[in-house]
Amino acid sequence: MIIRPCLPHSPDLGNYGSQFVLARLLVAALGATIIFAGCDRRAHEETGGPRHYEVRGIIRGFAPDRRAIDVEHENIRGFMPSMTMPFPVRDQKEITGLQIGDAISFRFAVSDQDSWIDRIKKISATEVRLPAPTAAPKTESTSDSVPRLREGDPMPSFTLTDQNGERVTLEKFGGKAFVLTFIFTRCAIPNFCPRMSSNFAELQTAIKAGGEALAKTRLLSITLDPVFDTPQVLKDYGAHEQADPGVWTLATGNAPEIDALTHAFSVYRQTEGGTISHGLATALIDKGGKIDKIWRGNAWTPAEILAEIRKGE
Repeated sequence: MIIRPCLPHSPDLGNYGSQFVLARLLVAALGATIIFAGCDRRAHEETGGPRHYEVRGIIRGFAPDRRAIDVEHENIRGFMPSMTMPFPVRDQKEITGLQIGDAISFRFAVSDQDSWIDRIKKISATEVRLPAPTAAPKTESTSDSVPRLREGDPMPSFTLTDQNGERVTLEKFGGKAFVLTFIFTRCAIPNFCPRMSSNFAELQTAIKAGGEALAKTRLLSITLDPVFDTPQVLKDYGAHEQADPGVWTLATGNAPEIDALTHAFSVYRQTEGGTISHGLATALIDKGGKIDKIWRGNAWTPAEILAEIRKGE
């Protein structure tokens, strides 16, 4: 099952830790099926409300505006294994007085459109059961030789494969502006990858209805999970998102190619314990192949990108 992403109404996490905004996301055990606790899932299907999970963990950081906290949490049964990730906070009063290193319990709510935590309480550290730490797997990569990109730099060459199994290179977009972002299809938390796809769907609608430079603009979603996200998986995902291949390309590639691109755009990406932790970056490349603007995190809106595109008309 792929959850259809909708535009969330949660606090923006775009500036939380820059590119190190971690979306520690569930990697499903069976294909693209997202496994939820049986009784909680039935309740969600019957009421249409959010799924709720009782969680305990240790505070590892705060967003600068304290609208989110980074928590190393226990296994969330039926949803995701233990990891460290940022959680949006609905009521900031609930974290007043809390400090890094405090043990807390809270309720984690996840809907098809949003996720947040509430009912936050300080508890004894002895009540938190975290698994023994394990070393993250090391992977060989040549990405360290790739320079970090900035606005005004030329977009580097790349070779990827699209949802139809066809070769995708920078030359494909020659003479056309395009917007690129990074996602993966098994992303389970709506504030992150699903939000990027929802925003791209909105951009696609505007592009198809637009004129001049806007109508020539293209979209490129690059997977962070090339092992699972084969061209066929991306094709199915694109069909679910109503992606028009003439406008919106979903692309995969070999690990070194993906590593090179994520490194170039300063997107943190790490596979560990069956999960993917990553940052977010979205960029507008002008028709001459120059990087016009880079947006970090998930706080950008389609309107902002459309305004930038129209500047080039």
